[in-house]
Amino acid sequence: MIDKANVAADSTAVRVALWRALHVQADPPPHVLEDEVGLKLASPDDGWRSRPDMSPFTRPFRAAIVARARFIEDLVAEQAARGVGQYVILGAGLDTFAQRRPELASRMLVFEVDQPGPQAWKRQRLVELGLGVPSFLRLVPVDFEAGDAWWERLAASGFDAGRPAVVASTGVSMYLTREAIATTLRQVAALAPGSTLAMSFLLPIEQADPEMRPWIERAAEGARANGTPFISFFTPAEMLALAREAGFRDVQHVSAAALGQRYFADRTDGLRPPSNSEELLVATT
Repeated sequence: MIDKANVAADSTAVRVALWRALHVQADPPPHVLEDEVGLKLASPDDGWRSRPDMSPFTRPFRAAIVARARFIEDLVAEQAARGVGQYVILGAGLDTFAQRRPELASRMLVFEVDQPGPQAWKRQRLVELGLGVPSFLRLVPVDFEAGDAWWERLAASGFDAGRPAVVASTGVSMYLTREAIATTLRQVAALAPGSTLAMSFLLPIEQADPEMRPWIERAAEGARANGTPFISFFTPAEMLALAREAGFRDVQHVSAAALGQRYFADRTDGLRPPSNSEELLVATT
């Protein structure tokens, strides 16, 4: 019997897609990221903007989502200009880079790694919407729970470990054990020189901004109730140390505050990601 939960989009991936669309629909321009393709993929009910997780109270988290996505797309564009021709998205969810940025994506091979059920559902939605799966986009199903080795699946899909790549992993590390994160870091650190990893991580909840802490605690409770509890939290120093131990040549911490300054400084509507919540590690081989 097919478990319906495994043949539909992940609820967290849908929330991220809806927040990205809501940024375009509800926040005044200039938009940090313009993405309504994910909304088309998710195809929610007409009243989706009235969902509790779309309320005004979640605006800072919406800002955080579009900020990290914009940062990674800027990073990919920068690396592509240097001649890097491979982009790997771990836990791709309803990512729409290949659909929105074909002028950039078509110069690379884009590998979306995700669980088989949600990915099969996404493939079907891409076909139904007439978007299809272009030759430069490789959908790589990996059953992490069954112990599938994602790097082996990548290689089978045409990934060349001897050539540099950009690897992105956002909104994933909090669900993984420290050991699993260290393993992933070692695997990416072993890629060709000139490869770059961008990975998001959650700071310990007690370090969050006081006004944001109740919302982060609520998100953690919701994740636990969905059977996907937040397991791992890191200070920036801990995450940088873990990346160095894994073998990266250069490691950097990009804070939420830095993203706020980079993408939201001139806004007059108060939209800004919360400080001291989800941060980014950028590491190069």
